[in-house]
Amino acid sequence: MSLKKQYLKTRPICKVTFRIGKPAAQAVNTVHLVGDFNAWDRQVTPMTALKNGEFTAMLELETAMSEYQFRYLYDGCRWENDWEADGYVTNGVDGENSIVRV
Repeated sequence: MSLKKQYLKTRPICKVTFRIGKPAAQAVNTVHLVGDFNAWDRQVTPMTALKNGEFTAMLELETAMSEYQFRYLYDGCRWENDWEADGYVTNGVDGENSIVRV
């Protein structure tokens, strides 16, 4: 799992690419990226399955909000964190959420 960030010079936006590697995805059929940026909607941001077995999604996040909480939802039933996230915070439900700082 990894996060790649690209800051735009013309707008207060950071393009963040979220990537789940093949070992982390294993036998997963679908992955959704769920977090502050999409009001924790489980359906809004499906990740794209790549031929090499990885999953990816790119979001444009406003830099005015300096950090966003998120998690990955595997096959609609299993939550996973990004272990290369910028940080973690207790979510008060079942563990921690990942954080991306922009």
